[in-house]
Amino acid sequence: MKPVICEKKTYTVQEIMKILNIGKNAAYQLVEQKHFKSVRIGSSIRISKESFDKWLNDNL
Repeated sequence: MKPVICEKKTYTVQEIMKILNIGKNAAYQLVEQKHFKSVRIGSSIRISKESFDKWLNDNL
């Protein structure tokens, strides 16, 4: 039986901070400005990897 490999579909705000080399406030501002799709799950925010990657590539 082959193991199931799940591809990552979301980023956390902390991951966005690392990718962009920005601080916490700037990362949360980007999320609030709706440059890419995100969803709040309880107190956590998850950012669509696909929409974030597209936004990043379009703005480089």
